[in-house]
Amino acid sequence: MTTQAPSDIDELATLRIAPVRRPWQRAATVVVLVLLVLLLASVAVNPNMGWPVVGRYLFSSEVLHGIGWTVLLTVLCMVLASVLGIVIAVVRTANNRVLSAAASLYLWFFRGTPLLVQLIFWFNLALVFPLLGPAVFFGESAGGLDTNQVINWFMAALLGFGLHEAAYMSEIVRGGFLAVGRGQTEAAESLGMTGGQTLRRVLLPQALRVIVPPSVNQFVNLFKATSLVAFISGQDLLSSVQHIYANNYQVIPLLLVASIWYLVLVSLATLGQHFLERRLNQGYGLTTAKGAK
Repeated sequence: MTTQAPSDIDELATLRIAPVRRPWQRAATVVVLVLLVLLLASVAVNPNMGWPVVGRYLFSSEVLHGIGWTVLLTVLCMVLASVLGIVIAVVRTANNRVLSAAASLYLWFFRGTPLLVQLIFWFNLALVFPLLGPAVFFGESAGGLDTNQVINWFMAALLGFGLHEAAYMSEIVRGGFLAVGRGQTEAAESLGMTGGQTLRRVLLPQALRVIVPPSVNQFVNLFKATSLVAFISGQDLLSSVQHIYANNYQVIPLLLVASIWYLVLVSLATLGQHFLERRLNQGYGLTTAKGAK
């Protein structure tokens, strides 16, 4: 084994490392920036974009009303999907084969059928069950509530989005459970914890770091997916915009209004995800001792 002389080591330490030249990357960057500037300038001065109309309706009462319904529907559906997702994930990982098969069947159906089809089905549930309650199981003679009075656009959207998103949330939660080592559960059982206590105090707190990022992605997707209620005569943001341009025929400016507000809502959700992940990641990873250089 040979060793380098001290003079050789000093000479290597003083060598200047030349950066790798990438002329094509620089040229491509310049081209992309120029095209982007030209596109933005073209959009800004294009009279067909109707920017005065965008400014007029951006904060109109009808648009703000639609935003309120969109936010309310998204939050309620995500809460419903999260609760059902946890239940389905627990049931699917249970030792009972019947319950596990039922959970798998739920996932197969709600992930295998399009969301729009589900929304239309729930909105027209009265065609299948004119009455809700005992009549669903024992026939109309058993009585029940008028389905047309119970299932309006909001309830149809709540059922459609909530049940559909629950299927995806259950897989996200199950993935979080699998990320927690089996030894954690065994330790909880050795301490005499029940299944519910193990779930609340051991599994969920540790699985949240894995669950939160994809869950927020589902939340963001749900914000945009709420626009589908326009097909069932909803009152969300897109429906409000459609009502306006059906009267003034300013289609492009009003779609720009909807796009701007969707971008704002998604940006706020993404910002909340950033702070939530920072909160959950405290105590993980490399940390520097206070006062260390």
